[in-house]
Amino acid sequence: MAAVSIALAFSFDSLKQNHSAKLSLSSRYPSLYSSRSHRSSLRFASLPSSHSPSVSTATETGEEEEEEVTKSTESYDFLEESFRTGKFLSNAELEKLKALEGFAYFQELESGSMWVRVMRQDEMDSTVKLLAESFGESMMLPSGYQSVLRFLVKQYLIERREVLPHAVTLVGFFRRKTDSLSDREEEVAEMAGTVEVCLDKRGANASPPSPTPPKESPYVCNMTVKEDLRRRGIGWHLLKASEELIAQLSPSKDVYLHCRMVDEAPFNMYKKAGYEVVKTDTVLVLLMLQRRKHLMRKKLPPCTISPSDTVDVVGSDNELTSSASV
Repeated sequence: MAAVSIALAFSFDSLKQNHSAKLSLSSRYPSLYSSRSHRSSLRFASLPSSHSPSVSTATETGEEEEEEVTKSTESYDFLEESFRTGKFLSNAELEKLKALEGFAYFQELESGSMWVRVMRQDEMDSTVKLLAESFGESMMLPSGYQSVLRFLVKQYLIERREVLPHAVTLVGFFRRKTDSLSDREEEVAEMAGTVEVCLDKRGANASPPSPTPPKESPYVCNMTVKEDLRRRGIGWHLLKASEELIAQLSPSKDVYLHCRMVDEAPFNMYKKAGYEVVKTDTVLVLLMLQRRKHLMRKKLPPCTISPSDTVDVVGSDNELTSSASV
């Protein structure tokens, strides 16, 4: 059975199921507030309703401010509904949202083609299903736990969307290679995998696994590949897509991830990808009913990672999610 694991910002291990109530889903990230003194430097990442009447003010200054805010919101109508956070964001954050909306990573594989982009709102349920199945598989939990797992995973993803654009969930789609043109037209792409990327300190998990990575550095976690699509190199390219996104949007190029010590295949793959062990859990974590993990790091080059990079890692997809250990 594939050793698949995810780190949902809460601690849940098959060796300590009685501790599942200790979740960190209640953590919240502070919203950005706008004061009159700096309102011009902030934008609202959502369009105003066309049916809502404007609020008139008694002073000329108030009318000017209202007009300015209206223009600011209308100037960012490029954002899809999935990227409208409903919070006041800085110009830099809105530019990151725009970059996330347009981010795409494409790669031709021997068995088909795949592409990676940011998860949309209507893709959350499919992502939840994929993560919950992988988590249940790695922990060898009975199928009856799936509904509970899906509920917890969905609450986690909803919470993580609140920190956009500081952290983001990527999803990968795969289209199988066909021989005839008619079959190619009928072949439908399917969700093949997912990975979470924390870009900076504000996107860091409140309770990351140990050894703890630096919160100001990018962190890759919660990576999984659909079971019947493993051993195709999909997981490798999920990792490369994450690195490419980090190279574009994060000021720090030191990327961190976790790998369980028992997962030899993904460990070898991360080594081939350029990751090095910087710290390892001590045996004391066994007393807390946790598995020992490596904290690994890679320093990205200043240039964007090329999608054409190839390494013989096709056989590692089935255990790739060790980068998000429990």
